[in-house]
Amino acid sequence: MYSNLTWLDHAVTPDRTFTITDNGDGTVTLTPYGTVIQQGTNMSAANFNNMEMGITDVDLAVHILALLCRDLDSRESVSEDDIEEIKANILAEITPEEKTITLTNSAAYPFNNSAVSVSLSTNRATKNYTVEAEVADADGNVGEIEITDKTLNGFKVAFTGSAATATINLKIRGGILA
Repeated sequence: MYSNLTWLDHAVTPDRTFTITDNGDGTVTLTPYGTVIQQGTNMSAANFNNMEMGITDVDLAVHILALLCRDLDSRESVSEDDIEEIKANILAEITPEEKTITLTNSAAYPFNNSAVSVSLSTNRATKNYTVEAEVADADGNVGEIEITDKTLNGFKVAFTGSAATATINLKIRGGILA
């Protein structure tokens, strides 16, 4: 579920003021000068990924509502059984299939051979499903997590960094309804 974050600007007085330090090698170092009157929100992967998750949640919700409207529109009448079927389909669409995998990389940096195939427990009707990946543990720099080669019954996962092993938690949603 999305957690709203109120972003704050970094405010210093006087604004846009720096001290110059000669490094003695023809370069200078600019150091911000002044008093911080408001610490700004950290522009970190955690904060940006929180936004990405919120966008993904909204996209999924709109997709489900569109499927529901299309399904209801295609029926001449709606019975209790129809409603139960629609509820079961929507629940299957939004309930994540969760997996934990361990990727290994035996190649020397900058090369990487960590890609593995992941089978889905439930085959999908479409390749329009999302895979959320979160690093649970690693023994080095994981870099980016890449999800590729999506099929109706699986996909591939790899990381781009130099770590020898990485444990990844996966959440797969969608693709159940055509």
